[in-house]
Amino acid sequence: MTTTLLPMTGSIIFLKLVNKAQPQYTKMEKLFKSISNYINLSNQLKEELRARLHKQSFKKKESVLDSSKVCQNSYFIEKGIMRLYYLKDGKEISEFFCSENEWMNSPRSFMQQKTDFYNIDVVENSVAWRINISDLVYLFDNFPEMERYARMDMGSTFGYVLERVASLRFSTAREKYEHFLKTYPHIYHRIPLGMVASHIGITQETLSRLRKDDLF
Repeated sequence: MTTTLLPMTGSIIFLKLVNKAQPQYTKMEKLFKSISNYINLSNQLKEELRARLHKQSFKKKESVLDSSKVCQNSYFIEKGIMRLYYLKDGKEISEFFCSENEWMNSPRSFMQQKTDFYNIDVVENSVAWRINISDLVYLFDNFPEMERYARMDMGSTFGYVLERVASLRFSTAREKYEHFLKTYPHIYHRIPLGMVASHIGITQETLSRLRKDDLF
């Protein structure tokens, strides 16, 4: 905040307080902290991240990626939840969910730069930092530590894919539901029942009964 002198009629001078808009990059501390958990984040790398990541807000149910398009961006979620899903017989099947401090993209489409059958949408109002694949490749080429970070943290999407595969070994609805709760302990209560049911492969009615049983 700065103080500006404004000349008025006669010799009277009034003081006006002027709030200078803060640069957007000053609000990237949450992202920087997350990255610093895995690698040493140099000032030079910070500056490159500030120049190459862009903040974006999304509304609930907003489409982030359509399966007909190549996934060009990866999103670090600062606030909210995003979902990867596909269509089967006209119905949406939820593959996995990502929330705060996690990266979301369509893994195969993003890495191979080809279309895939996955879509991404927003489960609740969200704020994310977007990075384009070309900018990420630049960071990999010029900052080897970023490639290491990608393997350690940005691979969280692959972790969810593996959990999804692991869930297939469960046979009962109760086992599937309990595995879901263990996979998403921090956000399961924020995801609509229909999305959860499609994810674990049971009807919404069965899921409602399981949740009701847990209350007693």
